[in-house]
Amino acid sequence: MANSYKMLVMLPVMFAARKLDGEDPNVIYWLRVAYFSMQSIIVMLVLYTYIQASSAAKGKENKVVYVAPAAQPFADPNTKKKYTQTTLGTHLLSQARSLLGSTLFGIAMTSGLHFYRGMVIGLAIQSIMGPINLTDNALVKAFCFGKGLQDDDRLFEEKTADELTHDDEVVDESGNPVVVRTTIGGAAAGKNESGTTTLEELVLDTWDDGAKADLGPLMAAITKKNCNAKTKENGWTPLMVLSGLGGVKGNGSAMRQVIALGGNPAITDVEGWNAMHWAAFHGSAEAAKTLGKEGSLWDVKDKEGKKALEHARAEGNDDVAKILEEIEAEVNAPTDKTKEEGLRKRK
Repeated sequence: MANSYKMLVMLPVMFAARKLDGEDPNVIYWLRVAYFSMQSIIVMLVLYTYIQASSAAKGKENKVVYVAPAAQPFADPNTKKKYTQTTLGTHLLSQARSLLGSTLFGIAMTSGLHFYRGMVIGLAIQSIMGPINLTDNALVKAFCFGKGLQDDDRLFEEKTADELTHDDEVVDESGNPVVVRTTIGGAAAGKNESGTTTLEELVLDTWDDGAKADLGPLMAAITKKNCNAKTKENGWTPLMVLSGLGGVKGNGSAMRQVIALGGNPAITDVEGWNAMHWAAFHGSAEAAKTLGKEGSLWDVKDKEGKKALEHARAEGNDDVAKILEEIEAEVNAPTDKTKEEGLRKRK
């Protein structure tokens, strides 16, 4: 709405500015008076806003908020918003610096074009649009024309962790996905001080949920950098936990995604179990099939000297045991070349 209003003002202003005689010394003189007088006022207001925002930011360094990007004039209104995780203090300083920098740059650009290129239209347009753009800025509204920053203010339409919904996508300042734990109604559960959940917490929570586990939050948090991260106490990796959750919908696809990111199923936990041991012990047939394509995991012994097949048999997981037996038989089966060499030796 604000952009439409500005457009309605700018069009007649541009039309009127083109009618000005840029060769008339009197016109140029009064345009300069109007422009530089207005810009002087704008600079003072922006400097005051910057000082007030910097002061307000000092008490907001630890308040984590989630900020959506600024609305674009012709953006699709149905596009899903992507919120950036930051602190209110950091965002206040960032916006204040951006306002000050853009204001000074605009003045330098318009002045340069006027004095070095003789353009006068810019002076006329910015004399009108400058204050309109300024009064539309959230920081200026709050610190110059409002009561400052109040605790319940949402200057940037930001959200807190409790206000996020399951449909909101959250990234950090580098664009990496961040998982924020929320419950229906907005009440946060199991969060640390920043309102976010660590990968280790997600791994453990996913395992604790068992057959009812929702793999979405865990998969959203796994990246190339952390796909092989271990839990501190037991040395569990995301791929191990997924290998043991055979009854969860989408588990096989999730495992393949983690492996594609660089997940290593050969990593072992404190008991010497790799991902295949997990699949065998917990009866995850689909996981066993997926892991069967990832080298000789079936042949690795844990700290008790047991292979995955022994765990499958001991737990009565016959379907997994059959898969492992077939893998072992296929690996140990003589190839055509070996058969031919054997016949030659006997001859």
